[in-house]
Amino acid sequence: MKHGKKYSEAAKLVERGTFYEPADAVALVKKTASAKFDETVELHIRTGCDGRHADQQIRGAVVLPSGTGKDVRVLVFAKGDKLTEAQNAGADFVGGEELIPKIQNEGWFEFDVVVATPDMMGVVGRLGKVLGPKGLMPNPKAGTVTMDVTKAIKDIKAGKIEYRLDKTNIIHVPVGKASFTNEQLTDNFQTLMDAIVKARPSALKGTYLKSVTLSSTMGPGVKVNPAKFV
Repeated sequence: MKHGKKYSEAAKLVERGTFYEPADAVALVKKTASAKFDETVELHIRTGCDGRHADQQIRGAVVLPSGTGKDVRVLVFAKGDKLTEAQNAGADFVGGEELIPKIQNEGWFEFDVVVATPDMMGVVGRLGKVLGPKGLMPNPKAGTVTMDVTKAIKDIKAGKIEYRLDKTNIIHVPVGKASFTNEQLTDNFQTLMDAIVKARPSALKGTYLKSVTLSSTMGPGVKVNPAKFV
């Protein structure tokens, strides 16, 4: 894959084969973020898990202390008093059964996170084929299936993000924006790593964290020593 001049220049700043301390990795990622927009800083963790086994799945959520730097649009499926509660808590969209055709037939996806009360999961389940592949299906482990819609919305707006294994057993999560301070990014990174280390499946034998890499949207990867977190 041929990279552009900016990427190639940025890549020269990263020493190949070197494991960086988290704070140094963050500083380097900020330095190599040279796009004209505010790049997202991303964390990529290659795990030793085999996601085909249910007891080696990883899925959870954590609130980043400095947020994500992104305005997150929340859709809440609820009924009765919970509709009003969701509106008062700052949900961007609220509704019930009437939203199904809008999403299914009209391809409406003007939201980033979906929250549902447990009594609405029968309705939301009908959207599994369209929400599932986009990673938008509400899930109790991520705190997005709950009767406490106020807490769910406030946490999401404050910077709650979900982490999970992809099909290649890698976790990809945002850590913040390149415009964040080094301290904000380092705090977010450490909070994420603590949560992911705690989420280690008990059934896993062998190495859990095979590689830990930080990068900006358009920048090169910067490796952090995974042994520091075991």
